[in-house]
Amino acid sequence: MLTLATPTTAVYGPVQSWRFGRSLGIDPIGAVSTCSFNCVYCQLGEIQVSSCDRRMFVPTAQICQELQSLPLCSHGLPSASAIDTLTLSGSGEPTLAQNLGEILTMAKAIISKPIGVLTNGSLLTDPTVREELAIADWVAVKMDAISADSFRRINRPQPTLKLQELWTGLLQFRQQYSGHLAIQTMLLTNWNDRDRAEYISRMQALRPDEIQLNTPTRPQPLTHQLEARGNHLPTTYSYPTRQLKRVKVQELKAFSDRLERELGIPMRYPFQTAGADN
Repeated sequence: MLTLATPTTAVYGPVQSWRFGRSLGIDPIGAVSTCSFNCVYCQLGEIQVSSCDRRMFVPTAQICQELQSLPLCSHGLPSASAIDTLTLSGSGEPTLAQNLGEILTMAKAIISKPIGVLTNGSLLTDPTVREELAIADWVAVKMDAISADSFRRINRPQPTLKLQELWTGLLQFRQQYSGHLAIQTMLLTNWNDRDRAEYISRMQALRPDEIQLNTPTRPQPLTHQLEARGNHLPTTYSYPTRQLKRVKVQELKAFSDRLERELGIPMRYPFQTAGADN
């Protein structure tokens, strides 16, 4: 059985995800959260460094060593039976890491499980990023807004980022990517009919393999909290938090059912099988 890594390591978890099952996290960014977005709902709290510039954060050799130091199974490799997937995410935007491609290639060689990346898609206009990201078995791209105004309010991107350019980069990535593409959409309020129709139109053009509708399920830290990169839900928090707006499970289900009817692709949302309410 794998054991939880300490918050200072690049490899952490595994954590239980309603989207990906039992996931072993790989954080290519490190202790200082760095991202091109500063989303109002970010589970890490306020992002410490706002940037669109790629650079080296955590050396590939360090991540390799941490993966190889995990508890071993009978074949001398980290116990694959304890996890369903490996996920590059953690404390910021993983495509900012210049060694993204190296990490994906190395991790796939060590653990024979699917490996994926959670990304906000802000660097998909870069051909090098698209090429490196295509190494992943699955990629989940954030798409929370369909208008420039909601993009600024919800995702709070770097000023140079434009929603239409991000959309163009996502379409380009879809054309060259043969893996499993998921779109993640966080709903803080119930969208109006116009927003829903525009979203459906964009998904018809993109044709992802699945859509994951989400809504905040826990309070947001008011200050940066590295330990929040996991998905544990404590009953009390040792740091200040704030409650976030969210939509009811019934509303997620209604929108999900409409998307499935009109797009014909699988849908996921929290409490989908449990039937629980918010």
